[in-house]
Amino acid sequence: MAALGWCSSVLRISYRGGVSVHAVRSGCQYTSLASVPQVNYVLASHSVTIQQTRNSSFFNKLTADELWKGVLADSGAASRKGRGKRTKKRQKKDLNRGQFLGEGKSGFLWPGLNTPIVKTTAAQAIGRREQSQQEQLQADIIKQRDEWDKKRNTKVKRERGWTGSSWGGVSIGSPDPGPNGETYEDFDCRVIQVKNVFNMTAKEGRKKTVSALVAIGNGNGVAGFAVGKSADRMAAFRKAKNRATHYLHFIERYNDHTIYHDITSTFKRTSIRMKKQNFGYGLRCHRAIITMCKLIGIQDMYAKVSGSVNLLNLTRALFLGLYRQDAGVESKIPWGGAQENVCPGPDEEYWKEVAQSPAGTASLPRQRCQPSLSLISVPSPQAARSVPHTAS
Repeated sequence: MAALGWCSSVLRISYRGGVSVHAVRSGCQYTSLASVPQVNYVLASHSVTIQQTRNSSFFNKLTADELWKGVLADSGAASRKGRGKRTKKRQKKDLNRGQFLGEGKSGFLWPGLNTPIVKTTAAQAIGRREQSQQEQLQADIIKQRDEWDKKRNTKVKRERGWTGSSWGGVSIGSPDPGPNGETYEDFDCRVIQVKNVFNMTAKEGRKKTVSALVAIGNGNGVAGFAVGKSADRMAAFRKAKNRATHYLHFIERYNDHTIYHDITSTFKRTSIRMKKQNFGYGLRCHRAIITMCKLIGIQDMYAKVSGSVNLLNLTRALFLGLYRQDAGVESKIPWGGAQENVCPGPDEEYWKEVAQSPAGTASLPRQRCQPSLSLISVPSPQAARSVPHTAS
């Protein structure tokens, strides 16, 4: 009690500017406290150590990504079992967009944060923005956020494939570099098929998986294809094109523009009949075959698909037939003859060129011919002697 009274007297003296005289103590009370005008005394302040503290809470301990994950994640038992699939999907927003260090609702100007430290060779002091300017700044920030949300909803038109609304024939870039440093900049990847596969499970209900068939090639005889599966479409594309780099095939081409001979390839119930064509004929095939032929580097070919047009079986039948073609094609020549193709030369004149010839025979000389000729089979000397003559 005495200490409390002494502290109160000291505070009163410091406030009124006087000094205290000797007081007679009666019990527990001070009976007199004189206030004599004197010179003001300054009481020495005790040295206090100021320690900066930070309020730690649930929101300060987690990052923004972790907080958004808790808001957007489907962690309930019902959602894990496939309930509520038609609810509107919430999107993550970047609340830091439009915010700058030092800016706030009060509109203070902090040198070094939101205003220059030195301006016109004079150090700037802490100031405050006018109310109208502050309101305009806040309105601009809100407008910027709204424009960003609209920009995210705007779909960028991608490269057109076979049709305007499907992924078939669309290029998805080059495969990713390999683990050993190999790169595939000269390869192009094209989507052949994308489909959604649903599997009914006991815990998650109807589970969706995206299956993508992608073909890759460098346009110079090296090509391949693979299938990628994932819950996300773009992840399935990435898996498929990276996996296709492990299944590359080298396809033989005649004069780097067509196949060596006619081919008939069958896989399951899909059959493809391919015909060799002259330079400038083009690709007259199924649209998936046209896409894969461009990746391989085949420019002139005719192909007819019979039976099932399942794209996976169609791709397998095409690669199987092209990979098994015989570059020598001695067995493809009827009765030991020499097959010649008629094609225009560099001077737009038609010349006969020997495409295939049996082993041990002399090659025929290049001869000028009429444009009406398309395919000539000339017997070799050995074959001509072996053909029996019949009396007329």
